[in-house]
Amino acid sequence: MAAHHDHSHAPADFGRAFAIGTLLNLGFVAIEGAAGFIFDSVALLADAGHNLSDVLGLLIAWGAAELAKRPASARYTYGLRNSSILAALANALLLLVAVGAIALEAVQRLGDPPPVPGGTVMLVAAAGILVNLATAVLFMRGQHDLNVRGAYLHMMADAAVSAGVVIGGAIMVLTEAAWIDPVLSLVIVVVILWSTWGLGRDSLRLALNAVPPGIDPDAVRAALAALPGVTRVHDLHIWPMSTTEAALTAHLVMPGGHPGDDFLTDLQHRLAHDFRIDHTTVQIELGDGAECRLHGTGGDCAPARSHAHPRDHGHGHDHDHHDHHHDHD
Repeated sequence: MAAHHDHSHAPADFGRAFAIGTLLNLGFVAIEGAAGFIFDSVALLADAGHNLSDVLGLLIAWGAAELAKRPASARYTYGLRNSSILAALANALLLLVAVGAIALEAVQRLGDPPPVPGGTVMLVAAAGILVNLATAVLFMRGQHDLNVRGAYLHMMADAAVSAGVVIGGAIMVLTEAAWIDPVLSLVIVVVILWSTWGLGRDSLRLALNAVPPGIDPDAVRAALAALPGVTRVHDLHIWPMSTTEAALTAHLVMPGGHPGDDFLTDLQHRLAHDFRIDHTTVQIELGDGAECRLHGTGGDCAPARSHAHPRDHGHGHDHDHHDHHHDHD
């Protein structure tokens, strides 16, 4: 039996970007929130509430990024990389809560909208565009990381929302229609929901250990099955370790004998290069058909080079006859 592991690099450090983005947005939230209360604008309050949720989101993402850099321990053998997935999921949920509060307030005001100074709304929202775009630029180069991407999408959505508020303020100045303010808030809700959907879907999938986006499990299985000497692939598992890293375990049946360390090293580099799978653990089985006697005679025992789709056994790697060794990097 043999296993091989890859010690991947730590995720990029966006600590400075999170610090600057948090301070910029916190200052703007204070100004916009105060203006919303003073001028009784639910659109400004909605935008400020959204910005406040983004400040909390940035803090969550920042905390997760710092936790992900912690080294592995005897109990947390992969470190705390998975916290970045939890942060992305928390950010999506936080945005949904903010959306609910904004929508409720806007609907209540539709019946009797108070007069709102459109010019003031325009000026405050215009400042919001600059703050949000400046913050988004800080995270532009981290799109491969779902946690950083969440922060980027929040800022870009905020910039779009602020632009909408500017347009709404201009319409209020021209028409003096007070109902524009709560309707604009509902438009903001739709924009936030649209930008949050993808983040929430991807983060939930990662939290449930689904195969990370961008990795085709069928292509991985086919690549393993095509390796010289491999007659069967079974118990293949691919899961996310963080928002940027993926891990794989697999059993390769090779009746011709153990292929040697060079084979395992080459396999590790190939999976990292072709599929962005950073942590690989492979078990070599010499006895052709050994897993068939354990698992039965179902699809899991189909030859690797046939185009059958072997059946995966979620707990197959826990059997006593397997000799696994996990990453401790």
